Amino acid sequence: MLNVGVIGCGGMGRDHIQRITERIQGAQVTAVSDVFEEGAKKAAGIAGGAKIYTDGKALIHDPDVDAVLIVSPGFAHVDDLLEAIKAGKRVFCEKPLCTTADDCRKVMDAEVQSGKHLIQLGFMRRYHKGYNQIKDAIATGEYGEPLIMHCTHRNPEVGTNYNTPMAVHDTVIHEIDLCHWLVDDDYDSVQVIMPKVTKYSHSELKDPQIMLMRTKSGICIDVECFVNCKFGYDINCEVVCEDGALKMGTPMAPSVRKNAQCSTEITTDCFVLFKDAYDAEIQNWVDCAAAGVIEGPSTWDGYLAAVTADALVKAQESGEIEKVVTVEKPEFYK
Repeated sequence: MLNVGVIGCGGMGRDHIQRITERIQGAQVTAVSDVFEEGAKKAAGIAGGAKIYTDGKALIHDPDVDAVLIVSPGFAHVDDLLEAIKAGKRVFCEKPLCTTADDCRKVMDAEVQSGKHLIQLGFMRRYHKGYNQIKDAIATGEYGEPLIMHCTHRNPEVGTNYNTPMAVHDTVIHEIDLCHWLVDDDYDSVQVIMPKVTKYSHSELKDPQIMLMRTKSGICIDVECFVNCKFGYDINCEVVCEDGALKMGTPMAPSVRKNAQCSTEITTDCFVLFKDAYDAEIQNWVDCAAAGVIEGPSTWDGYLAAVTADALVKAQESGEIEKVVTVEKPEFYK
């Protein structure tokens, strides 16, 4: 049984604690930590009486904690990640790895120096059935080489605290990771096009946005990001290849005929749409931790996403094509 300590007891943290407690095999939550003690107490109750900490470092060094699940705000990740690497403990870290590329480098360098693959990153779309069907289809070679990708990331609405750069760091960060994983290719350059702004936006947010990414082999990717679309949480992906086009089945809901209408529900909740993917990624992490391996998104993937996101934010401001410049990928992650 893998004893898991959870750092960060907000909504996502409590969701993961409930997931491990009720649905994941081979793991249990033995300790929780949050800077707000009341939040930690609430989370401990979900786990059936886990130890309570207000300091992540203390949780990491608890001998009853085998592995650490980090669900704290992104700016706090770097210190806990470095501490967990020192302790030699396996980590599942929700995205982002860190909020700056420099901090990602620090974590990556520390993990390489440790000689052990310890960190899996929470890009859960890699565990979604629809995306895996597309990846498997590409791998057959039956459809030729991928040439173009079309993606949409639509959200019903966001609060007034959501600003233009957050469209990259909080929303399209998923497509940044997903697209390079689907076609097994890193990014060369990015650009952002700003269409007419919706009446549902505000002065600090340009919405919608069209983000363009070109991979090193020349695949062109467009991502429509529309976070105030109003009608639902609408995620789509199509890969256009030399000998066919692969489009993810969506929405994953039954077609209903009633009152002289035919309709298909579109969920408004990302946790509903990706519930099975969240379960699958945590189960995979638990299974891999027991086997001493990492199969999911790595520290390198987190670094690559951060550098690409920084380039997209720069492109939001400049309106120009911006290069994605990374360090050479260490042999450790190949």
